[in-house]
Amino acid sequence: MHAIQVGEHGGPEVLRWVELPDPEPGPGQLLVDLAAAGLNFIDTYMRSGLYPRPLPFVLGNEGAGTVRAVGPDVTGFGPGDRVAWTGVIGSYATKVLVPAAQALPVPDGVELDVACAATLQGMTAHFLVTDCFPLEPGHKCLIQAGAGGVGLLAIQMAKMRGAEVFTTVGSADKVELAKGAGADHVILYRDEDFGAAVEQIAGPRPLHVIYDGVGQQTFERGLQVLRPRGTMVTFGNASGPVEPMAPLRLMQGGSLFLTRPTLGDYTLTRPELEARANDVFGWIAAGRLDVRVGARIPLADAADAHRLLEGRTTTGKVLLVP
Repeated sequence: MHAIQVGEHGGPEVLRWVELPDPEPGPGQLLVDLAAAGLNFIDTYMRSGLYPRPLPFVLGNEGAGTVRAVGPDVTGFGPGDRVAWTGVIGSYATKVLVPAAQALPVPDGVELDVACAATLQGMTAHFLVTDCFPLEPGHKCLIQAGAGGVGLLAIQMAKMRGAEVFTTVGSADKVELAKGAGADHVILYRDEDFGAAVEQIAGPRPLHVIYDGVGQQTFERGLQVLRPRGTMVTFGNASGPVEPMAPLRLMQGGSLFLTRPTLGDYTLTRPELEARANDVFGWIAAGRLDVRVGARIPLADAADAHRLLEGRTTTGKVLLVP
């Protein structure tokens, strides 16, 4: 098989296209022929060493494909089944060993590349708006980077729950994408201060919650437009990690709440994982959730894909395909 391997931490140039022995499924594992691997910011964090891993390792966290073989003791899956997964390191490979406990059946009506595009980011958007701060009609939320993979899905889910949605994007073409997803107010963050724009529309400190995957560039300004007892959900570091902060800052801002979640803690049990995936895949099959695949890039060119993602020029989901 072939895979993208990281031999040293660094920029996209450290990614190497290598040939490795074909894996064999062990107990509780599926061997899957990859249809698509998902590109996520967490991949860049692992590559750079922000989230360090023992070297060398095969990069990738998410994918979808067709089961080739199953290991001993596997029940519920067999050769030919279509599955998607997230949280499986080593997914940038033409063949992937996937624990059966993390494999999700892909239902009829959902293509494999769409399932890949929706698994990590779809379930992330799901737990953000249903659990971190459960949106309800009347809530005002700000979704940073609304034209990104999580952003476009979170906008749609927030509107399903009846919220008023503010979002930020970086260019005029992304404005139309965010509006098409249902955003009520779209702010070009490069042209104006997003906090001032929010307050011009809705008055001083109007937001119940901010879902922020950008990080360093937007975090502090975001705190300033939360209403008293508002919630900051910081879930990504696209512009760099947030600086350490004294808890006293939350009191000074109006007894604010702050959480830094990760999908793994919101899919701790198999029933919870399946429930989130079933919602996401069910909405896709029913036509209620649109998943935008912004680009399909050859797996061997993963370094180019990382450059595009870190340049924040992508929209929707970027897939790596064998």
